[in-house]
Amino acid sequence: MRSALSALVLLALGTWAADKPPAVGYTTFENLPTRLFYLDDTSTVFYHDMTAGNVYVSDDEGKKWELAKGIPPGDALLAIEHPFDNRVAFILTKDKKHYVTSNRGESWQEFTVPNPPAFSSNPLNGTYFVESLQDTNRNDNGFVDFENLVGVEGVGIANVVANARDVEGGRAAKALRSVITFDDGSSWQPLAPPKDPNCTGAECSLHLYSVTSPHNFGRIFSSTAPGFVMGVGSVGSRLQPYDQCDTFLSTDAGLSWKRVHEGAHKYEFGDKGAVLLIVDDEKPTDVLRYSFDSGATWKDIKLDYPVRAKVLTTLPDSTSQQFILIGQMDRARVKDRKPYVAISLDFAPSRSRQCTQSDMETWRARSMKGKECLMGHKQWYTRKKPDADCYVGGKFDDPVEHEDRCDCSDEDYECDYNYVRSGDNCVPMGPEPIPPNSCDAEKHQEMYMGSSGWRLIPGNTCKPGNNPKDAKKEKPCSQAELPEGSVSHQTFEFDSLVVQHAFFKNSKTILVRLEDGIVWQSSNEGFTWQQMEGKWLGFYMHPYSNDRGYLIGAERKMMYTTNQGRNWVAFTAPAPPNTMRIPVLAFHPKRNDWLIWTGAYGCPGKDCHARAWYTTNNGREWDSIDTYVRTCSWARDKDLKIDEELILCESYRDKKGSQEHFRPDNNPLQFIAGGNFYAKPQKIFDNIVGFAKFSEYLIVAQLPQNANGLALQVSLDGRTFAAGLFPPNMRLENHAYTILESSTDAVFLLLTRNDMEQVEWGNIMKSNSNGTYYTVSAEYVNRNHAGYVDFEKLIGVDGIALINVVSNAKSAGIDKRKEIQTRITHNDGGSWKALTPPVKDSLGQEYPCKDVKCSLQLHGFTERPDVRATYSSPSVVGLLMAVGNVGDKLAGYTDSDTFLSRDGGFTWEEIRKDAHLWEFGDSGSVLVLANDEAPTDRVVYSLNEGQTWKEYQFTTNDKMRVKSIVTISSDTSRRFILLGHYSRQPNHDVAVHLDFSQVTKRQCHMDTDNPGKDDFELWSPSEEREERCLFGKRVLFHRRIRDRNCYVGNSLLAPNITETCACTPADFECEFNHIRENGECVLVAGASPLPNDDSCPGNDEFWWERTAYRKIPHSECDGGNRPDRGVQHRCPGPSSHGAFFWIFISFIIISSTVFAAYYFYERSMYGPGAIRLPDSNSFRESGPLSTLASVPWFLIGVAGIAWNWVRSIQLPFAVDNTFRSSRRRGYRHVPVDEDAQVLRFEDEE
Repeated sequence: MRSALSALVLLALGTWAADKPPAVGYTTFENLPTRLFYLDDTSTVFYHDMTAGNVYVSDDEGKKWELAKGIPPGDALLAIEHPFDNRVAFILTKDKKHYVTSNRGESWQEFTVPNPPAFSSNPLNGTYFVESLQDTNRNDNGFVDFENLVGVEGVGIANVVANARDVEGGRAAKALRSVITFDDGSSWQPLAPPKDPNCTGAECSLHLYSVTSPHNFGRIFSSTAPGFVMGVGSVGSRLQPYDQCDTFLSTDAGLSWKRVHEGAHKYEFGDKGAVLLIVDDEKPTDVLRYSFDSGATWKDIKLDYPVRAKVLTTLPDSTSQQFILIGQMDRARVKDRKPYVAISLDFAPSRSRQCTQSDMETWRARSMKGKECLMGHKQWYTRKKPDADCYVGGKFDDPVEHEDRCDCSDEDYECDYNYVRSGDNCVPMGPEPIPPNSCDAEKHQEMYMGSSGWRLIPGNTCKPGNNPKDAKKEKPCSQAELPEGSVSHQTFEFDSLVVQHAFFKNSKTILVRLEDGIVWQSSNEGFTWQQMEGKWLGFYMHPYSNDRGYLIGAERKMMYTTNQGRNWVAFTAPAPPNTMRIPVLAFHPKRNDWLIWTGAYGCPGKDCHARAWYTTNNGREWDSIDTYVRTCSWARDKDLKIDEELILCESYRDKKGSQEHFRPDNNPLQFIAGGNFYAKPQKIFDNIVGFAKFSEYLIVAQLPQNANGLALQVSLDGRTFAAGLFPPNMRLENHAYTILESSTDAVFLLLTRNDMEQVEWGNIMKSNSNGTYYTVSAEYVNRNHAGYVDFEKLIGVDGIALINVVSNAKSAGIDKRKEIQTRITHNDGGSWKALTPPVKDSLGQEYPCKDVKCSLQLHGFTERPDVRATYSSPSVVGLLMAVGNVGDKLAGYTDSDTFLSRDGGFTWEEIRKDAHLWEFGDSGSVLVLANDEAPTDRVVYSLNEGQTWKEYQFTTNDKMRVKSIVTISSDTSRRFILLGHYSRQPNHDVAVHLDFSQVTKRQCHMDTDNPGKDDFELWSPSEEREERCLFGKRVLFHRRIRDRNCYVGNSLLAPNITETCACTPADFECEFNHIRENGECVLVAGASPLPNDDSCPGNDEFWWERTAYRKIPHSECDGGNRPDRGVQHRCPGPSSHGAFFWIFISFIIISSTVFAAYYFYERSMYGPGAIRLPDSNSFRESGPLSTLASVPWFLIGVAGIAWNWVRSIQLPFAVDNTFRSSRRRGYRHVPVDEDAQVLRFEDEE
């Protein structure tokens, strides 16, 4: 009986002790601490108030505070702890007299130094580094979002910028994603999110705030508490704003996570993880929450008054049960001008029993794959069981780590320096350095011991076996790195012809598909190649996500990669790919996992048709969109910022029979817009030819009833459309048109005026800023039978474009022979002129043509077999290369030579005789040419932009017919790939890897503070122009000085310098229904000018009548001459009316708004109507990588009456020869062709 009674008493006492709240104490301060730190393994904590110049000391972990004894008030500039002696600390002043304590702040002694404190840092240095993680986030202070977890080797959490390229171009804010490593950075994975049925797919993971945006003192995620990790973040595709985040906990070192509280909280670990404490970090609160069971349950601590939490901290080793919360009080509670309070919280009274061995558990660190071996050993700790009611104790004693070594496995190795991961292999990025005393020609050494490609992860302690993966291998000296100044090459022969090739954007990985369906991958710019398993019909590169690619197979077989080909994952499509020349995949610009698949259904057969599906989780699940479609795509585009769930389809009216036999006259195409993933489809137009979306424009080619031609419908929001209006003598009846581009806030299109075979030409029309009014920009512009146009924009510099015109347009139809001349514009199509020819050729001789009609003529876009070989490069502004001749008309291709311009096409020089293929490398520091008239065994290259040239021979056995020179899409590499075939093997293509990285090893230096002492110069298109400005501004670009012997590399150049200019005639173009005659804009005969616009936007004081001119939409000029302004009229001002008038107007506006809102809600705002003008902030400068705006975008052709058979619609298609890409750079297609039995694949770069 007595024993039972004793047990009950003990149980009651234990229950009372467990429920006892922690002890809470309060101390007020004038200012927040600049530093709050503990002396290592002591209870002494320092509170440095730099604002007041005081230091406070507590020897009981923050319960009581005293001003540091003997320090004059206001003198404390810095408070610093000794890094090795926990009894010593320093207080530095602004003068030469300072203070030191050797007894943890009990007393202080003076000391003096000759000079006051100085602030400096020493740079770190290293020898060889292996890239671990691309695009890691950092802030302006240089802090990086990366933290290793304490006590668990090899585990770290980092944040990466998912949209790094957009951020670099100034086009977007950072989209941060969190990743975790379990092998010390050798590989990375997303953080596994808590289970959430509303968030699935590869885009669904956990993202946490990290080092660059700290919300507390000390480490961000972890402490010495074994396996415990906490963070503030969100679940989804990217990290959300802090006030939209929640608080998460992991008890297994980041392997799995759970949400422990809604909203952002500060958090701390105590008693080696036995106590978890959190406090609201979004608003003032008088409640703290704590957990004794590893976050399973939480209890509240009620404070005396609410505070806005600023700091929550404890001993750095998290072995104490005491915490300090620094908060800010409400103004009404502040006394003695001390608004801040240090609150001490002591959990020691809450639990009276110390844990015993039976209360402890063994916790073992594991990787994402569930393996216990991390960094070559098993690592384990003992920690309190979650349900044990006890405290751990052992203040200042860190948890004891236990290790058991493991045998080495593949996970213990990573790619060696100068190697990169490709699937399960590490492949060299280029020739490797020769070890000392190797490859000595005098000793006839032909082999050396080189890297296997692998190295043991630094810090890994695994036990190597008999054949370690990093053992040296014998290699021939011919593969080794050459001395500086040398060029090297590597040749690889394919078994078939190359029909498709593309680099991942901003990557060294390229895919090549052969005629026999085999796909080869190179992760080092063509130095070595690996064959992909299986055969494939084609591949897509994700146009909005640089890391993603898709292989399309027969039937429903597909593979995708999300890491630029390092790993490929198989998945199943909802149907076989279509063979109707419809794009198989469509991509979403903002949601990487959102895809549209257009497959074949019931084929072959009498009901064969195309059917579209969509997925929001990268192909794991598919939902049907529509049947009998010609194309479906997401309405959202990069600059067309509309409902991201809206899907647009070209859908046939009658959904029966074989789609391959449909004709527009018996089964018209309808334009359908479906919101909520097509759950609510609505017909917008009954009869269309096609639609295209690009930049901020959505354009639909409509066939109106009882009309003999096309109507152009334009939208800026995907819902409301306005008809495009043309001058009366240039209607769309009986014409075809090609939409060219819209990168400068205006639509350019070619209106075909003559579609007679072999002599096709048209007029380039340019729209106003919302794409509705069109005027003539250039006449007689050359196009080919397929509808492509000799039109190309200069990449990276707004407003410069080149065209070819048919100079004998009136007589060409008689002899079926065009005479071509080249024109250039430097004001976005406002005016065009001939190219100024060079005075002498590349041999120093004068040209025989000296007539005033002689100018430089260039072969254009319509003649290129490889459309990615543009005149200009995204990496070096102002530099152009082309093939052409000096004369009064364009000569044949093989009768032409190669020319270069360094100033945006103002002046030109002949650099080589004969026609050549060309490519730009390293931002223009390397130019490579290959003869394009006959097989060759060598290339020529220049390191000074064409001033001098050198030859390099890459084959000796047989000459090669080079078809293409390719490099990474940004043109910033010094490595190239020649694609072509040997003369002896025309049915087998060859890839020759050319490496110019050893030509010079000095990187160019930029110093914006001393521009005359670096390797760069400032260049502006206005240097050669009569007008100083372009688009109302003068832009200065940085580029390498021509003759500097250095390489640019991947480093970002300094920002462009922009100056706003006064308006000049170059900032204006002809108004609607006007054309240029003798340099003046005049009204077209029989046409009427547009009515005046007397609206007064904003608080404008005046409005002006229209004239024959209008301001170029992209121009930013201010003031100066304004020929677009006619008679001035004063805007009606508020002073014109009384108070009753404005009350009445307000009532009308409010009533109308309510009615309109209800009406548009009911009607979903679909249909023709007014068109929204873009905001003023939508005007922007084109970035250096805006390659897609350089050439035509979209093509629709109609000849004869509009409902004639579709064979009159001339369309580009997928793989029509070896190097003709599926999507011409910049083109957007209307996908239909009755003869097409091939897939269309996008490979634009």
